[in-house]
Amino acid sequence: MKMWNYTKVEEFILLGLTSLPDIKIILFVIFFPCYIISLKGNIAIILISRLSSRLHTPMYFFLSHLSFLDIWHTSIIVPLMLIHFLSLRKSISFNGCVTQMFIHLSLGGTECYLLLSMAYDRYVAICSPLHYTTIMHPVLCIKMATGSWAGGIINSIVHTVFALQLPFCGPNVLNHFFCEIPSVLELACADTSLNKTVIFFFAIFVVMGPFFLILITYGYIISSILKISTSVGRRKAFSTCASHIIVVSLFYGTIIFMYMRPGSSHVANQDKMASLFYSVIAPMLNPLIYTLRNKDVIGAFADIRRKTVVSDKGYGH
Repeated sequence: MKMWNYTKVEEFILLGLTSLPDIKIILFVIFFPCYIISLKGNIAIILISRLSSRLHTPMYFFLSHLSFLDIWHTSIIVPLMLIHFLSLRKSISFNGCVTQMFIHLSLGGTECYLLLSMAYDRYVAICSPLHYTTIMHPVLCIKMATGSWAGGIINSIVHTVFALQLPFCGPNVLNHFFCEIPSVLELACADTSLNKTVIFFFAIFVVMGPFFLILITYGYIISSILKISTSVGRRKAFSTCASHIIVVSLFYGTIIFMYMRPGSSHVANQDKMASLFYSVIAPMLNPLIYTLRNKDVIGAFADIRRKTVVSDKGYGH
């Protein structure tokens, strides 16, 4: 690919979700609380996983990484989106756009691998419960988490390097609410077919590879659950992975829709809605999905609250 020594475009104008002022105010009122809820929920999961000894398990170790990832995912997108709802000029610098794109791609790829790690954890817990603590050793968990982050970052480096080799000489109006790579490539002043091919093939390894492994994992999990003799046992086993199934379905449904379609079938408004869901809505829902009616989390909250009350009484004396 030809290397270009200059870039004429110094900033991009983001069209956002709408151009109607009244609708922008409504969207701000909707998404500002969503962002706050997302931050509080994910921070709460990280803190409670650290503070409660009953949550010092591989499942909550990976969930803490997922929550940390979701905090960053929303924070690189939503604050700027909220500012643009209230401002007349909706711009982002070229370097800022590249940075946002790089972080977004890194976090998206990392989440694919983290969800696979969490699926493997559920597989071992249900299919090999007697060997769970031996197999899911803390060292293995750290290696799996590190590999997930490394895989996401490598994926992002490849796409970002290919994108930076393209000239961006105008126009600079981006029909999106943040710098997502398919939309950015539309503004390049050169043929982007190689970039789109790289996106498609990397999506096979980064998105579809983990997704198919998750499907295979759950095939074994369901088979093991069906072999449990009692309905109570089956229900209890299924409840341990129900939250993960919901999160996987929400995340991969929109990611596959976004990155596994031919470039010619992309429609701007549909792409924006899909991006909004997996980068803004899903991070807000994840803490709720994992904590609602979760006895371990409810018990951990109760333990921490009880310790806090005892500590306060101690200081009172």
